[in-house]
Amino acid sequence: MIDVQLEAESAIVTVRPSEALTEEDFQLVASVVDPFVEHRGNLTGLIIHAEAGFPGWADFAGLIAHLGFVRNHHRKIKRVALVTDDSVAAHLPGLASHFVAAEIKAFSGDSLEEARQWLLG
Repeated sequence: MIDVQLEAESAIVTVRPSEALTEEDFQLVASVVDPFVEHRGNLTGLIIHAEAGFPGWADFAGLIAHLGFVRNHHRKIKRVALVTDDSVAAHLPGLASHFVAAEIKAFSGDSLEEARQWLLG
């Protein structure tokens, strides 16, 4: 399950995964992001707020949907902020930066506003 919030004025999307991700979760995120991008242009940023860490995928279809979302959207998002206290997830920006156009940065789990300001900066 994933919660998706779009701040239209700042063009920032915040996603909060709470359990293993499914294909439907990425369809939900795309249903919020795609119309905005089509009408207003690229996103300023994406916040992935996973305080408890990355929950993984429910199944192979969830993984494939995640990879497809990244492939289809990474050039439409300028910056990605990963907000988490998970030490493993905090290292993902370094790895992901080799595969996506967006600038990626990790923040501690209590630094949501700092992450938001970085996206806007």
